[in-house]
Amino acid sequence: MSKIALVTGGTRGIGAGISIALKQAGYKVAANYNSDSKTAEQFHAETGIPVFSWDVSNYESCEKGVAKVCEKMGGTIDVLVNNAGITRDSMLHKMDVSAWNKVICTNLNSVFNMTRLVISAMREKNFGRIINISSVNGLKGQVGQTNYSAAKAGIIGFTKALALESANKGITVNAIAPGYIATDMTNAIRDDIKEKITATIPMKRFGNVEEISNAVLFLADKKASFVTGVTLSVNGGQYL
Repeated sequence: MSKIALVTGGTRGIGAGISIALKQAGYKVAANYNSDSKTAEQFHAETGIPVFSWDVSNYESCEKGVAKVCEKMGGTIDVLVNNAGITRDSMLHKMDVSAWNKVICTNLNSVFNMTRLVISAMREKNFGRIINISSVNGLKGQVGQTNYSAAKAGIIGFTKALALESANKGITVNAIAPGYIATDMTNAIRDDIKEKITATIPMKRFGNVEEISNAVLFLADKKASFVTGVTLSVNGGQYL
């Protein structure tokens, strides 16, 4: 029987690429989204991947969402990819409380919410793959992103601790820290700014979504069964 994979923020950008790659690899995939139903419906029409709407920053919403996925997919979650995230950039001395709380809740609290709801079934099965999408900025920080960098660094700490808790239950817990990846969001950056960013990347280019998806596929596969607690940087050699 095919394993069931759930990708949060799985209908756009990097998340969409991960969802598609997992389906092509033979997983039964469910893609979560929050509010952009038009994009989600288009994604479902193009890929056939079932889509489910809920707010990953809200535990009760996640509880209902995971239950719907398990019912629809006919089993419990084998592979969880915590990908959902937002930015609300501002220098700290200008940042309001709502910008801090929204990013922490959506980017970090969501990882607890989702993982807490699937980990017990994984422990019962003695199998699970939890893959958390962090960021290069969780490793090095970034001006104007104290909230985002804190959340993404928190994901790495969460990953390491849960990996230790789960190692004897056949569950691996790993993180991926992408660098600058070509998506609709980064494509909107002004050309002169993109040139400056590219100059800081040893490979002199942005990464592509497939390169993140390939990292997810490796960590989800049985070939990576001895890999846990790792943060895999996929950033073209940036800030090594």
